[in-house]
This record gives sequence, structure tokens and C-alpha cells, in this order.
Amino acid sequence: MSVPAANHTDTPLLKVVLFLAAGMLTFGFAPILVRFSLETDPIALAALRTGFAVLMLFPFWFAKRASMEELKQSGVSQWLLAGAGVSLGAHFSFWIGSLHYTSVASASVLVTMHPVMLIVAESLIFKKKFRLPVWVGVFLAFSGSVLLGLADDSQMEQFPQALLGNGMAITAAIVFVCYFLLGRKIRQHTEWIDYVFFVYLYATITCAVLSIVSTAGVPKITLTAVWVGIALAAGPTILGHGAMNYAVKYISPTLLSTLVLSEAVVAAGAAYLIFSEVPSILSIGAMVVVVLGVALTWTRRLVRNRR
Repeated sequence: MSVPAANHTDTPLLKVVLFLAAGMLTFGFAPILVRFSLETDPIALAALRTGFAVLMLFPFWFAKRASMEELKQSGVSQWLLAGAGVSLGAHFSFWIGSLHYTSVASASVLVTMHPVMLIVAESLIFKKKFRLPVWVGVFLAFSGSVLLGLADDSQMEQFPQALLGNGMAITAAIVFVCYFLLGRKIRQHTEWIDYVFFVYLYATITCAVLSIVSTAGVPKITLTAVWVGIALAAGPTILGHGAMNYAVKYISPTLLSTLVLSEAVVAAGAAYLIFSEVPSILSIGAMVVVVLGVALTWTRRLVRNRR
């Protein structure tokens, strides 16, 4: 399998796995946080999320005296960083917007459709070759996600515009593929802090401009939205996406995106506890399928790394 292996001297496998585990947990709570601020324009909330992330990361980026010149010397252009940032901003905007129209479970499931998109892209564009267990794990996890979405039909009467929300979630998944592939290319030549700082900065600019255009003025920002933005920045953005941006230098995007499928399980469970969105037996079965698919893919990966 043509997958970049982790450098055990500089980056122990355990460190990567633990960082990813913490990041995936915060992903699952992202839709729950958004639900507490549905009165806020979704694109404006996306701008708050990335904007606060930039502010939190600035001291760490500035402390190492990162500069544009260093990035130029690394061979990474600002156009690539801008492309990744715009893609991330669009992804956040569509995904947060989807939660205004459909259930937490459906939005979380549909936004994680990108593993199939990624494995096709890597196979066709980058000529990657994956062994059968990886394909089985990816499609098993994806099938579980689809099944979880179908099981959510019992909640659809609460969301009369669910089709719009589902469409936005799928669009967010498509944009995420562009963001992730760009990120993989950039991260081969940049430090983590340089990458995330500039990508979040461009994402903030993108979301701010889109929000002003969509609302025909300055959107209304409540105190609740500010706190939600801070929580989204610290958790799902810096820790969650940060973990993926860190690991993508060492691990195939397809394997990483398969792991993200576990977000739907965490989100559905949290939605049940907080918003009383009761999962059916079929939903629970679908969650088990997702976990099994992720476990199959990652068990194969870990065994390979130990050889």
C-alpha cells in the first residue's frame, strides 16, 4: 500500500494516535455546540470559529518567529495556503448551515461521506494502491454512516427543510476533500503551526466576507455565539482539525477520513443525551457498523507500522 509511513524517530506512532483520538472526540461535540447558537448566521459563526482559532494560535506562531520568507523557502506558496483556507471556510459554512435545517445525526453522517470521495481521488489522481482490507474498512464504515442516516428518518418531521440541510452537508463533504488534499501537499513542506495559522486566517477572511455578503451587512452576533465560537475554536478546530493537519504529514488522507466517520457516532450519542434525539435500534446497529469499519482499517494500519 502506497501510504507515507510515520517517522518513528521524530514522531512516535503513539503520539499521533493519542492526538487523533482527542481530536475525534471534539469533532463529535461540534454539532452540539452549533445547536446552542442557531439564531446566529451560520457563516458568521464559522468566521467566529476560525477567527478565535487564529487569535489562540497567534502567540505560538509568533513565538517561533515564523515568517512569509520561511514559507517561501519551504516551497509553499500563499496561493496554496489561500486555497486550503478558502476550502476550509466554505466547508465550515456549509456544514454549520446544514445544522439549521436537518438533524445532528444526518448532518454528521452526510458530512463524513468524504472517505469514498478521497479513496477514488487518491486512486485515480495520485495512483495510490490500497489493499483489500483498507477498501473493506472504508466502505464498511461508510455503509454504516449511510445506514445511520436512513435510520434518522423518524426525526424528519421535526425538520421540514431536511433536504436542504442534507444537501449542504454533502456539499461540505465535497469541499472538505479539496481542503484535505491541499493540506496533505502543503504539510509535507511546512511546520504544523505555520500551516494551521495561515489556513485558519484565510478561512476567517473567507467566512467574514461571505457572511457580510449573505446578510447584506454586518451580521448580528450574540454573547452565546461568541462563547460557542470560542469553544468551537479551542476544541473541534484547534484540537480536532489540528490533529488531522498534524497527522496528514504521516498518514494517508483516506485512512484519516475513515477515522472521522466516528464523529457521527459521538454526535448521535451526544444529541440523544442533550437534545433527546432518541436513536432507534437501527441507528445503534449502524453505529456499531461504523466502529467496526474504522477498527478494521486502523487495525491493519497499526499492524503494518509495527513491522
